[in-house]
Amino acid sequence: MLSIIIPVYNEVNTIEKIVLKIKKIKNLKKQIIIVDDGSTDGTSEKLKNIKSRLKIDKIIFNKKNRGKGHAIKLAQKSITQKFTIIQDADLEYNPKDYHKILKVLKKKKFKVVYGSRMLNTNHFKKNNFTSNIRLFANHVLTITSNIINSQNLTDAHTCYKAFDSSVFKKLKLCENGFSFCPEVTTKISNLGLDIYEVRISY
Repeated sequence: MLSIIIPVYNEVNTIEKIVLKIKKIKNLKKQIIIVDDGSTDGTSEKLKNIKSRLKIDKIIFNKKNRGKGHAIKLAQKSITQKFTIIQDADLEYNPKDYHKILKVLKKKKFKVVYGSRMLNTNHFKKNNFTSNIRLFANHVLTITSNIINSQNLTDAHTCYKAFDSSVFKKLKLCENGFSFCPEVTTKISNLGLDIYEVRISY
């Protein structure tokens, strides 16, 4: 039902923890695709050790760091499930929100769902953002994205971007770094598709 793409770079202390959190989500068929983006802190060795034990479906190893967008592009070719979501490995986002996101996608009215950290809350409340500067930057970038794409999102740069896989596999992504986020949002807009937001625990 859900292909989960996890781009990883130097997350030796959290990668096993996030996989275990994903594994605990019940009543959901999952495909876990991890792309190790040239880690140098022991993450690669950790992944090799836990692959069989945690039954990770696919691990792709980059010899050098190419960026989050490049990692996602590599994983894009391996998707097998009906829906796809992007999951960071640093534990900031909780997989328990998968069902909330999938509930919208399963209704088939929307083919793209973003998990918003800001929906129905004060934009200048710190939440779990690491700093007020980061919070303000996210707010400004979201406003800019909305102007460019004629959208009304509250959190355009959220990690939790989920798609009907038929749509996601058609996206011809070019960006290799974190600019993947504005690129995919713009390309969804260019396809004439609306993005639905759900509030996530953050």
